Amino acid sequence: MTPEIDEAVVRLPGMRVAYDGAPFDESALAGTWHEQLESWLSQAVSEALAEPNAMVLATADADGKPSSRTVLCKGFDERGVVFYTNYTSAKSHDLTATRYASATFPWYPLHRQVTVRGEVEKVSADETAAYWAQRPRGSQLGAWASPQSRVVEGRRALDNALRNIERRFADVEQIPAPPHWGGWRIRPDFVEFWQGREDRLHDRLRFHRTLDGWQVERLAP
Repeated sequence: MTPEIDEAVVRLPGMRVAYDGAPFDESALAGTWHEQLESWLSQAVSEALAEPNAMVLATADADGKPSSRTVLCKGFDERGVVFYTNYTSAKSHDLTATRYASATFPWYPLHRQVTVRGEVEKVSADETAAYWAQRPRGSQLGAWASPQSRVVEGRRALDNALRNIERRFADVEQIPAPPHWGGWRIRPDFVEFWQGREDRLHDRLRFHRTLDGWQVERLAP
């Protein structure tokens, strides 16, 4: 290792950030989890955080082997949180097998995170079409060109695939969504709002769906 890297590794045990967030108690919560998520996401946007709608999506395959990756939230309401992907991707294979996922919004500069956990479902074709129409043309072409999560023989294979797709749709003004591409919705049973506090005694407030409706619970940090 270089001296700079070696020094950084040695300092790892002592690396920590002092969290001095304001108290976050039950009286500060919105009436529903999605209203509270909207409030915190709006604050993340107003603070100009990089990609405030990014969330770390965790899935597991049929054998229980976990995977995680960052995706972008493209919508949410009382039904759940939505992101879009290739339905033949590794994450989609996991979701098809288990029908369950967890996603965390990591707003590090604000010392906050929100975790959504629950069953998943595919969004409707109409919802997918409405979102697809808003995507830049380059992103649309990329979705057609990429065999997501599959092994490819170098970057040239992707570039060649993109050129072929560009020729295919050269005279098409409105590119349709690929039949193997669309949205997933996480329909939460749990939504946790985490606020960093001093001495690592963080505030953790969770909306929990029960047979009688949503309950609010406080979790120990």
